[in-house]
Amino acid sequence: MSDQENQTTWHYPEVGGDLVRVVVSEQEIRDKLADLAAQIDRDYAGKEILLVGVLKGAAMVMSDLMRHLRSDVSMDWMAVSSYGAGTQSSGVVRILKDLDADISGRHVLVVEDIIDSGLTLSWLMETLERRQPASLEIATLLRKPDAVKVDIDVRYLGFDIPNEFVVGYGLDYAERYRQLPFVAVLAPHVYGG
Repeated sequence: MSDQENQTTWHYPEVGGDLVRVVVSEQEIRDKLADLAAQIDRDYAGKEILLVGVLKGAAMVMSDLMRHLRSDVSMDWMAVSSYGAGTQSSGVVRILKDLDADISGRHVLVVEDIIDSGLTLSWLMETLERRQPASLEIATLLRKPDAVKVDIDVRYLGFDIPNEFVVGYGLDYAERYRQLPFVAVLAPHVYGG
């Protein structure tokens, strides 16, 4: 099989399938992450950055963002839960996996896939701030401005998107659709919406 035959070609599903429409394309994501990385490199020139990814959704964003960075970076991961298998935050946050590294005195950049209500991220930022980092900022690929319930200062923002349930590029519904290289609106019939 040739390399060309071996490459996966994604065909955006037709309306009526699991996905309603593509909100952010694969190319748009790639271009935006390169732009954000250039901004981060300028802002952190001469400093070491600890990227903190929020599992599982931020895995793709963090990996691809790191590939574009030229700064001295290391990474760590946290897993928090407030959703379960639902489509809306429960408001109760639990740490499922804490950081391995001590962040006191370090420049920490929290990397997120999406800011929805902002409740979980707000709680997480307060928790990390108590650990006394030298600086603490947020980079997120997506934000739903119409869904945000708390004021969160986002230093690096990819895209503002409509308040619809989206999947792909790390975002899931019941652990499905994370592998899609784009972000798309999930059809309500899939999740009973």
